[in-house]
Parts: sequence; C-alpha cells; structure tokens
Amino acid sequence: MDFIDYYKTLGIDKKASPEQVKKAYRKMARKFHPDLSPDKKDAQLNFQKINEANKVLSDPESRKMYDQYGKDWQHAGDFEKAKSAQSSDRRSTRSAQNASDFFESMFGRNMGSGHQVMFSGEDYRASLEVSLVEASKTHVQTLNVNGKGIRITIPAGIEHGQTIKIKNHGSPGMNGGLNGDLFIMFSIPDHPDFKRLKNNLYVTKELDLYMAILGGELTVDTLSGKVKLKVKPETQNGEKVKLKGKGFPVYKNDGAFGDLYVTYQIKIPTGLSVREKELFKELSKLTKDKA
Repeated sequence: MDFIDYYKTLGIDKKASPEQVKKAYRKMARKFHPDLSPDKKDAQLNFQKINEANKVLSDPESRKMYDQYGKDWQHAGDFEKAKSAQSSDRRSTRSAQNASDFFESMFGRNMGSGHQVMFSGEDYRASLEVSLVEASKTHVQTLNVNGKGIRITIPAGIEHGQTIKIKNHGSPGMNGGLNGDLFIMFSIPDHPDFKRLKNNLYVTKELDLYMAILGGELTVDTLSGKVKLKVKPETQNGEKVKLKGKGFPVYKNDGAFGDLYVTYQIKIPTGLSVREKELFKELSKLTKDKA
C-alpha cells in the first residue's frame, strides 16, 4: 500500500502548529478547488487528498496515531493489542517508518508461524460533480482513484449531497483482510432555468401580454424535450400550472417522476407606436366604462 505523506500534501513541516495546519489547508483548498480549476478531474483528486490530510492532521489524537503508524494509523488499536499479546523478548523496538514495513516486522516475522492478523483496508472518499441534466438520466462515468480507472453507473434521480458506496474499491486489506469501500458524494450545480426541489422541477416562462389576455399555445422546455402548453385567456402574472410527470425521475424507481411547475411572468410591451398607444387608451376607456 502506498504511503501518503499528509504533511507533504499540505506543504507543511511535521512540527507545524494546529494554526499552521489550518492556514495551509485553506490555502491549498482554494488552489485546488474543482470549481476554480480548468482540469476538474485532477483537481477533484487533489482536493480529496487535501481534505483527507486536513481531517487527520487537524485532530490531535488522529495526528498522534498518524505520526506513529503512518497511513495505517486507524489500525493503531489493533497494533497495540497485538504488541501486548507477544512475549517481551519478541517485541520490536524499531519505529514504524511506514505501515507496510511495520506490519511485516511486527506480524510477518514475530507472531510465529500460522498466526497472522488481518486488517481491513481504509475507505476512500471522493466527490463527483454532475449536471442536473446528467443526474436526470442513468449513465456511466469513469473515476480516477489512486491512478486506477473505476467505471460506475449513476442511477437517475441522484440528489445533491447524496453519497453512494462502491464496495471493495477502497485501499487493499492487509494480510488477507477485506478491501475498504469507496464513498462518492455527488455535487449538482444550479441549473440556469430549472430549480429542483426533491423530485419536482420549477421553471419561470415569459408570456407576452397579448397571449396572456387572449390565450394561445406556448412551447415549454422540459428535461426530456419540448412540450406544447395551452395558455387560457386572461392568465394572470405569477399564475402557476403543473405538468404532471414532467419533473425529475425518482431515485431507483423506474418510470416514476415528479412534476414540472411553470410560473408565468407576463412581459409588458415596450416601444409602442402612436397607433398602439391610441388603441390601449381606447381599451382603457372601454374598461372604465364597463366598470
């Protein structure tokens, strides 16, 4: 298992103070944030490593274990139990320069034949950005995890902030132990037109004054294509209509969809000609006389 130097990841010395750790993390996070980098794939991987390094080094207990046991600091409790179970003349006095060397010296040679301790691999965590349109369809993407391409199927209806688990794609187990898992958290940026709330979508559609008054037919975009919508006469500004089943797909429920809500925003005409203004005045007079 490759050894990851968290201090090198954050660009700090092993004697760095907690404040220096925090400062270095903020600097590196800004530098490698996926939203600020043109190469998002590399940026996501670097950003993941930076977050992992900060998580370990910002906590005094985990940092202490990491300094002593390296990348396998999470197995420190198991190491200590194994050490205490050995006779005093078999205890190793060498420092653990990295997790693999420590494991070999402690358990490969000193535990005796036929007695080995298995350790599960660590879990990996990654973030993946998908657009609202991509999230509305089941599709396949390839992730680069520690230099290895992993193809994953993303079900339609995934939510922003949702995390899914890919079994056995974390770090390898040690001495026959199970591999860790890969946890992927999804990020879905806002769409320029559609707003999503759970499985429903909301969109604002501009309506000219004449169609609002007389009624007519309007073409509306949905995530699955264009649909024609009948506008009733005397439609009011801000009025809302529901297109059933034209919203977002329900996660892991084939054929189930939310609804699309269209809110009308009436556009007042500008640049009117003299004749048009006269007609509006006549219409205004007729309306007053009617009242």
